[in-house]
Amino acid sequence: MDQDWVPALPPGYNDTNRAFLQAFMARGTLSLSEGQKLIAAIQSASTGEHISPSDITRDVFQHYIHAARQAIEPLDFDIRNTRDQLSGERIWAFVNAHSDPPTQLSTVHTADEVAYIKRLLDAMFDKHNTPRIELMAIDEAEALRLSRPPAQSRQSGVGAGGDSDNLEVFGPKVQPLKHSEVLSLLSSLVQEGWLQLSPNGFYSLTTRALLELWQWLVEAYNDPEPEDNAWQPIKFCEGCKEIVTYGQRCDEPDCLVRLHDHCSEGFWRTRPDRRCPKCNREWSGNHYVGERALTTRAGWQRGRQRGGRRSEPQAEDEDEE
Repeated sequence: MDQDWVPALPPGYNDTNRAFLQAFMARGTLSLSEGQKLIAAIQSASTGEHISPSDITRDVFQHYIHAARQAIEPLDFDIRNTRDQLSGERIWAFVNAHSDPPTQLSTVHTADEVAYIKRLLDAMFDKHNTPRIELMAIDEAEALRLSRPPAQSRQSGVGAGGDSDNLEVFGPKVQPLKHSEVLSLLSSLVQEGWLQLSPNGFYSLTTRALLELWQWLVEAYNDPEPEDNAWQPIKFCEGCKEIVTYGQRCDEPDCLVRLHDHCSEGFWRTRPDRRCPKCNREWSGNHYVGERALTTRAGWQRGRQRGGRRSEPQAEDEDEE
C-alpha cells in the first residue's frame, strides 16, 4: 500500500472540522451540550467573533458529527451514540469499529494488564451476573482478588495442580499483578473512559465502552443459539433495544424483560397499564439490573452499616432466603 495514502475527506471539510475531530478524539465522548460549547469555541477562534454555544443548533452539531464520521470511516473508526444509562443524556462516542478489546487495550497496556482486564470482564458479566442478581459491576475488594490468574490463585501454584484449561486461556507466561498495580490500572481505565466508579464504590463499563464492545460482549458471553426464553448474560432494553447494565427488570424472576430507567416513562406512557408485555405481571419498578440489584438488599445494607461491603451476590442470596 502507498505509504502516502490518506483517506478522501468529505466535501467542505475544513480546519474547523479538523479541530473538532481532534478534540473529540482526545475526549472520547461528547454530549450535545459539550459539542455545542466545543464548536462555538472553534468557530470563535476561526472567525475572530464571539459565538455562543446557544448559537450552535443541533443540526450544526450533527453536521460536524457527520463530517467526522466520513473522515474516520476508512480508518476503521466510527462515531456511535446512545443514551447514558444513569442520566438518560444522549452521548456520542469515538470508537474503534473492528478490533476486539485485547487488540485495542494492548496499545497502551501490558499483556499482564490485558489479561487482568479480561478477568475483570469475566467477573462482571459471568461471575457477578446471574439470573438471581444481574450485578455486572464489581467493587475494589473483588477487583483486588482478581490480581492473580485463576490457576495461580491456588496455593499449589501454576504447574502444580492448576487447571490446564485455565493455563490455555490465560497463558503460562501471564504474571499476577500487585495490588498497587491493580489500583493504578483501575484508575487508568477510569481516566481512559473504559470504566466508571459509582458513589457506592462499584466499577462498571462506561457508555463509551458499551458502544465499543457491545458486539464482542454478545459474542463472548451470550449463547448464539439459545433455547426459547433462555436467560442470557447480555440483555437488552425493551424500549430502546440497547444493552442494559443499569436499569429495571420484571418482577417475575424468570421473565427476561428489562428497561433502562430513562426509557421506562416513555415505554409505559404508550401502554394501557404497567404490566410486563411478555408475562403480564404488574411492573413495580423495584427490581433492578446493575449495582442496585445488590445495594438495595438488606444484607448489603447491614454490611455497610457495620463498616464493610460484600460484593458476592451468592452471599446476598443466602441473606434474602
